[in-house]
Amino acid sequence: MDIKSVQKRLREFAQEREWEQFHSPKNIATALAVEAAELLEPFQWLKEEESRRLAENPTDYARVEEEIADVMIYLLRLADLLEINLDQAVEEKIRKNAEKYPVALAKGNAVKYNRRDCRGKSVCHDKKPD
Repeated sequence: MDIKSVQKRLREFAQEREWEQFHSPKNIATALAVEAAELLEPFQWLKEEESRRLAENPTDYARVEEEIADVMIYLLRLADLLEINLDQAVEEKIRKNAEKYPVALAKGNAVKYNRRDCRGKSVCHDKKPD
């Protein structure tokens, strides 16, 4: 996907409809959160394994596909409005995550980086790693 090209198309789409007046960063961020919540609905009562087999249910799969597209559209629009370079931002976040979650400490577990004990083994709420 050519992010800049898609952002340009979305910008033009809004301009043609005179929607820029409604497309403040606050409003777009709100719409993004609403769409992300709508993305959860098809998964709401599924068991873990059922969620992995969503493609077996064409109706729910199509809904999820559409909601993912809505989330992406609003995310691209928000980044455009705020002049955030998504390529750069994503690369930087991946780098930071690699520092927070080194393979030796993160492999095979889902413990958040700030909840590891000082030795990286279990949970440490108030202590900072040495």
